[in-house]
Amino acid sequence: MRVEKIARYPVKGLSPEYMEAVELTEGQGLPHDRRFAFAQGDSAFDPAAPKWLPKRNFACLAVNAGIAAVHAAYDPHWDVLLLQAGESRLAADLRTAEGRQAAQAWLTAFMGEDARGALTLAEVPGHAFTDIPDKAVSIIGLASIADLGERAGMALDPLRFRANLLFSGGAAFEELDWVGRELLLGKARLRVFKRTQRCAATEVNPETAERDAKPPLWLRKQYGHADMGVYATVLEGGTVAVGDALEVVG
Repeated sequence: MRVEKIARYPVKGLSPEYMEAVELTEGQGLPHDRRFAFAQGDSAFDPAAPKWLPKRNFACLAVNAGIAAVHAAYDPHWDVLLLQAGESRLAADLRTAEGRQAAQAWLTAFMGEDARGALTLAEVPGHAFTDIPDKAVSIIGLASIADLGERAGMALDPLRFRANLLFSGGAAFEELDWVGRELLLGKARLRVFKRTQRCAATEVNPETAERDAKPPLWLRKQYGHADMGVYATVLEGGTVAVGDALEVVG
């Protein structure tokens, strides 16, 4: 088995940034992964007292399919967030209040009523806006995605499942049996601790921003569960690169 793609999602719900290599740190997810989120106008998120909240408190694909049309990129050196949808573009300097306000206003205008008020760009040092409270790396086998697509009669873009790491060479859905086991991945060591249960976000086509598939329903019908991929915690940090071997140990 080998690593085929590495991706981080700087803004929750928005597009990925693909990486040739990443430096993993013990107990952490990918650097800058889900670093930001746009809190809905009626969200209960309090940056002064940050705690994990369900995804519906933020702009997310499970509720807001249209944001799949927004392409985002983040430059951590200059702290600049780039947002684009069609011909509309914004480069927001997040070091300034004006830049953050511009980003909030841009996406609020794009989402309209779906924003449920004025969005707030949320960022708290050390906090990641992930779908689970734990800091983790999400991993999916490409064979699993292909098998589901074949049974459903529809090719499924792996981006629907928004994993950090995609790997090849394994049997379909074998990663679901890795819970409690350790992985050697490049120069890092991880332990799988949880299956990833899929939601309505996977229904959204990342190219068209339309709901045109039913992966959670198909998973239940075909396999008796709604799981696709796993979460792993980093036990020992190190560099992981595209092409690195993935080995299950212990």
